This record gives sequence, structure tokens and C-alpha cells, in this order.
Amino acid sequence: MLTHHRRPVCLSLVSTDLPVWSTIETAATLYQKDKERFHLLLTEPAIPDWEPKPEASEVVDQAIDNSPRLLWFEISPYRVIMTMQGNSKLSYRHLWERGVYGISRYWLHSESVKGNGPLRLRNYTQSLTLEGRPMPERLRVEYELWSQKVQLGHYILNLDIHN
Repeated sequence: MLTHHRRPVCLSLVSTDLPVWSTIETAATLYQKDKERFHLLLTEPAIPDWEPKPEASEVVDQAIDNSPRLLWFEISPYRVIMTMQGNSKLSYRHLWERGVYGISRYWLHSESVKGNGPLRLRNYTQSLTLEGRPMPERLRVEYELWSQKVQLGHYILNLDIHN
């Protein structure tokens, strides 16, 4: 039986070698799929002043662009999939599995890139740790991001799920 719980969460992404750092604190819904598999769904707050202000002709499009961004995690002790959807400009999906080169895909939604497929990058998962029993309390993923033979940085994703 699918059970769910509403929990406060803190999600952070940090690069160890680039000036990248982001933190989200919000509420999420945690669904228990089976003994070791969980889904976590949260709404990512809007990023203020992330893009230039729209001109008068773009005001109609802005209502679409302000749609909430949903982050969906599929979590197990062995693999994590994170999907961001619901934003009309960008979507992405990351697959992390310890010791494996996973795929990170980014979809740019724009008239100028119609017909093009997703941007595909590789990530190498150095460490994947899930703590907490029977419900997860902390997830930590350490990974490298690659574009062919060029490394795009080392990253640490932390997800704290509070009771």
C-alpha cells in the first residue's frame, strides 16, 4: 500500500570547485513505495530576479513561465533519480548510481531550439548515502559532471528530511 507523509525538507547543491551554491527549504510529500524505495515530491520556490523583466509584449508569456517547478525524487539506497518539471523554459533529469556514469539531461524549451533533443551530460557518482530507517532522513550524493572528456565540476547534493 502506498503511504505518504508531509515533511519539511532542506535541499542543497554545492560545487566543491566552482562558485555554485543553492539551498531550498520547503515542505515535501514523501511516498513510501516499498521497504527501501521512496518518492519525494516538492515544489521549488520561484527564483526572484533570475531573468530580465519582460517587455509589454511578453507579459502574456510570463504567466506561463511562473508555473511552479516540481522536483520529483525517486530514492533508494542504490539509485536516485531527480526530475524537475513544470517550468516552461527548462526541465532536467539526473540519474545517480554509486560508481556508475549516469546521465543528466536538460531540456531547453524555446522557439529557437524547437526540434532539438535534450542536452546530455554524464555524471559519475562517487558516493550515494541514504540514512534513516524506516523512513529516510538524509540523502547525500557526491558526483562529477562531464561533457565528453571535459569535467564540469564536482558537486554535492544534500537532502535533509525532517520529522
